[in-house]
Amino acid sequence: QVQLAESGGGSVQAGGSLKLSCGASGVISSRACMAWFRQVPGKEREGVASIRIGGTPKYYADSVKGRFTISQDNAKNTLYLQMNNLKPEDTAMYYCATFPGWWACDSWSSYNVWGQGTRVTVSS
Repeated sequence: QVQLAESGGGSVQAGGSLKLSCGASGVISSRACMAWFRQVPGKEREGVASIRIGGTPKYYADSVKGRFTISQDNAKNTLYLQMNNLKPEDTAMYYCATFPGWWACDSWSSYNVWGQGTRVTVSS
């Protein structure tokens, strides 16, 4: 049973940076995909960035391209999301997720294991 735990959320002013971490425990397929999603109240959960365990390819939502970077440290079983030049519209609960990787890692509806989330608030 895979378990995910996010950390690193917080409050920051627009233009600032945050780095989210997601620790994974349990057995994860070497072909698995891992991703970051975000959700604001009243809206559907949005796929932000994804990566296959091997490191490539990476996918990004258009709204975060050039500002967010997804990465992983396989030795630490940890997924990261470096968020730069944050905007108020990035305010959301951020979730880490994974699925065994049967499809491309931007198959957002395929993710079936989720963390509890970490909150990010960006003030103007």
